[in-house]
Amino acid sequence: MASSESSSSSLAARDQEIPETTTAMPQLDTLITHLLAAKRSLTSINHVWRANEIVTAARSALEESVVVSSRTSFLRRGLNNQIHILFNVRSEVEEISYRGREEFSEALKSLDAADARLRGTLDLLRETIVHSSFRPKDEEAKSLHDFVDERGVAELHASLKSSIDRTNAARAELDTSNREFDDELHAIRKALRHYRSAAKMASSRASASSSSSSSSELDFLALSSMPGMLRSLESHAQEMADLLSSLVTHFDLCVTAVKHTEGGGAVARSITGDMSAEVGKSGEGLSNIGQEINANLNAPLDPMTDQEYEEMLHVLVKDALEADDVVMEIQDRISEMESIFEQVCLQRDALLSISSATLEVHRHLSTLASTRLPRYISQAHNFTQVWSEENERFNSGLTELSDLHSLYDGFLNAYDSLILEVSRRRQVRHRVEKVLRETRHKLTQLYNDDVAAREAFHVEQGDFLPSDIWPGIGHAPMHVQFQRISGGHLEGALPQPEGQDAPLNEAPVRTDTTVDADEANTEGEIIPDLPKEVVEHAYARLKARTRDFV
Repeated sequence: MASSESSSSSLAARDQEIPETTTAMPQLDTLITHLLAAKRSLTSINHVWRANEIVTAARSALEESVVVSSRTSFLRRGLNNQIHILFNVRSEVEEISYRGREEFSEALKSLDAADARLRGTLDLLRETIVHSSFRPKDEEAKSLHDFVDERGVAELHASLKSSIDRTNAARAELDTSNREFDDELHAIRKALRHYRSAAKMASSRASASSSSSSSSELDFLALSSMPGMLRSLESHAQEMADLLSSLVTHFDLCVTAVKHTEGGGAVARSITGDMSAEVGKSGEGLSNIGQEINANLNAPLDPMTDQEYEEMLHVLVKDALEADDVVMEIQDRISEMESIFEQVCLQRDALLSISSATLEVHRHLSTLASTRLPRYISQAHNFTQVWSEENERFNSGLTELSDLHSLYDGFLNAYDSLILEVSRRRQVRHRVEKVLRETRHKLTQLYNDDVAAREAFHVEQGDFLPSDIWPGIGHAPMHVQFQRISGGHLEGALPQPEGQDAPLNEAPVRTDTTVDADEANTEGEIIPDLPKEVVEHAYARLKARTRDFV
């Protein structure tokens, strides 16, 4: 393709020196052919008009891109901080939810374990039947559980269930709120993906090496390349206008040559008759060229010498050889401009896409921050408050469950200890009776020996002693009688059931040495006679509990 400089200089060669030796001058037919070709070349004015449109549109695209890029950069700086804060808020809310779930789960495990221990103890109370020797003969068999009031346990369970239900409801509301929050974040992430896709596209169009650049760099690359492309478009448009001007000059030269050739005036008028209408279709930016063509067509012929005529023909022939190259160059340049303009539009559209994606993220954030985010945060605070209140109730309930377990477990231990205590008391009673029997036997023997000795003394010495020497000389030995006294109540002991209280100073039960021990026992403290296996089982249970405790 011939350059614009070479084409312009060659078409303006009429101002240069003409060689003395010239070829044969062209005939009218040849000049008409050149004129027709020059006329056809002027259709390039449409390309120049299009070039003017492209430059105008490119300037508008650049202006729009500058505004959009500035607005996008301003929004993005604010959005980056907002998104960072938003995800931090979500992390905090999730941490509250996770911590609450973990603490709630641990509290439930502790409550379940304490309740299981309590229920196990209550089951043992149900399984432990009070030995019949402890109860009246006509009473039905009772278990230790019959002596327990479970209303406190039921009320505690109801209170804990209410706390668990309230906590579960608050946690369910928080989970629902968090799911909605996640949906919001998903929508924002989707908008961010659109933004990154648009930014990546802008990056690939701006520079093949900028795919890893930051968003601000992508905007800069996309925007910074456009002024250079605009300058290139303006340069191409200017060159095309210059080339078109040279074609107009060549056309004028052809018209002048035909008019100055014999018989060519009418032909020139017939060929150029419709030029005014065609040139009138050109754009405003080409009005000067159109006016120039119209002026040259209607201008009167100036007189010309033969030498000037020959010089004109010489320039015309030479320019005619290069006119097609100039037309081709205009076509190549308009093709290049179309390609550059397409890149400009693509860059502008990429910036618009980035702006649209940024606005989409901004709309999501604005809507979320103004309407739903306060509710998500409030829901987290509500759960924290509910859990704080109910956790205190759980701790209190856990303490009560442990206390009840300790109480009922102590009841079990006390009952087994009672069995051992009864066994111990009966053993003590047996030892007392044994001592009593042995003592009674010795006292009886001493009494009998004393009676025998006194009677022997009376037989041997009674006749010799006056009766009034000692009034007690004729007395029999004293009798020893055992007196059983009820022990009453120990200080600080458990009260007896109503109707069974024994007075502390009840009348002593008197028995002499001839009263049987079992008969005497019926008149004093009644100690149940427990089977040996009952005592052994109670001892084994106490020992097992002591071992488990240790």
